[in-house]
Amino acid sequence: MFRPKVPTMPMPTGLVTPPAVVQPTAVEPMQSSPAPIAQRPTVQITPGTALAVIGAGTAVVLVVGTVLVSMLLATAVTAASVAVCALVVRSLLASPAKRPRPRR
Repeated sequence: MFRPKVPTMPMPTGLVTPPAVVQPTAVEPMQSSPAPIAQRPTVQITPGTALAVIGAGTAVVLVVGTVLVSMLLATAVTAASVAVCALVVRSLLASPAKRPRPRR
């Protein structure tokens, strides 16, 4: 009942034909001329281009640094304001008995 039944391979029916024989064909190499070698243009670095690259790199570093510092400062200011709000709410909810009663 709990033993698995292994299926048996059925016998092939009908006529079985052998696979077709493929005759190899001769491969003839194609005559082609070699591709011309592309010359990369050489880059001439002059003192003016070096100064321009250094100036652009410095500007990028300053801009990225300014953005990152301003994001950090905004996070710090937000955290400080949330901490001050939490202290005010905690002091208001902590002990209402200690607050002076309003005069009538």
